[in-house]
Formats: sequence, structure tokens, C-alpha cells
Amino acid sequence: MNIVSVCACTVGIAHTYIAAEKLEKVARKNGHNIKVETQGTIGVENELTVEDIKQSDVVLLAVDVKVANKERFEGKKTIEVPTDIAIKSPNKLMEKIAEISATKN
Repeated sequence: MNIVSVCACTVGIAHTYIAAEKLEKVARKNGHNIKVETQGTIGVENELTVEDIKQSDVVLLAVDVKVANKERFEGKKTIEVPTDIAIKSPNKLMEKIAEISATKN
């Protein structure tokens, strides 16, 4: 499964990067490809490209704030959760993503 994700917390520092790290680790452990964009106090890092989004099976928004350029995900299966879910329950979240990805649009 190909996953693209945006992580962004209210302050844009700790939880943003912790969530990104947890998601990357659990995705790889489960044999999935993931690219995570972070949006924080220093701006956007590892920005998702049009091709990244096009090739994705699912979009995961692990966010506590409004996401910049959210319209680029229109038409994609999208899951939005608070960063705490990605940090505290990444395995269960990945199971849910796989389940949702398997359903038809």
C-alpha cells in the first residue's frame, strides 16, 4: 500500500515529528510505502509532490490544526486523526488504514 501523510500539531514542533516518525516506522514494519510531509513552525518539510499523491492508495492526515493545501487530496481516500492517535496507537491506526484502503471509493 502507498500512503502519503501530513503531520501537523498546534505548536508545530514535537508532536509533528514524533507522529511522522511513528507512522514511518509502523508503515515500513507492515511492508507499506509512506511519505510524510510535516507542517510546522519552520514551514513545510518533505513536501508531497503531485506524483506522490497520485500514486497513493490513501492519504493520512495526522493533524491538530488546519492543513495547508488540503484541496490537493480531493478524490483520494483520506483519513484524518489527531496527532495523539498516530503517536499512541500507530499499529491500530495502520490496521484501520489498510482496512479503509481495501474498500472501494
